[in-house]
Amino acid sequence: MSEQTVVVAADAHNVVVSADYFQSYSVVGLLAVIGVLFVAVAFGAGRLLRPVVPTPEKLMTYECGVDPVGEGWAHTQVRYYVYAFLYVIFAIDSIFLFPWATVFADPGYGATTLVEMFVFLGFLAVGLLYAYKKGVLAWT
Repeated sequence: MSEQTVVVAADAHNVVVSADYFQSYSVVGLLAVIGVLFVAVAFGAGRLLRPVVPTPEKLMTYECGVDPVGEGWAHTQVRYYVYAFLYVIFAIDSIFLFPWATVFADPGYGATTLVEMFVFLGFLAVGLLYAYKKGVLAWT
């Protein structure tokens, strides 16, 4: 046998692992190191080459070119949180529907996946009904 092998004992069985398996991980590790070094060199070059002339105007915080006025605290209405939460619910629903559609086509999984999906959609419908009853879905 020309390629190097590693024998790992697992319970009462011997598992033979090829050296090519570990070589593929070394390629990924090498690319990760090169990527980190590339970013570090880019940031280091930027730090060495940029001009450093701090002025009070440059150190002042701003938002969209407008000078800051008043406090940094602002009141945010709760309905924006609710809209974001409803969006997350429906985004997760779509994430679960695509794999379900692929598994549903496989033989032997039809009835089980259909029941599971209706249970999932039932929980989603209860949440949507609750939001509707609270008046959250009314855009004002």
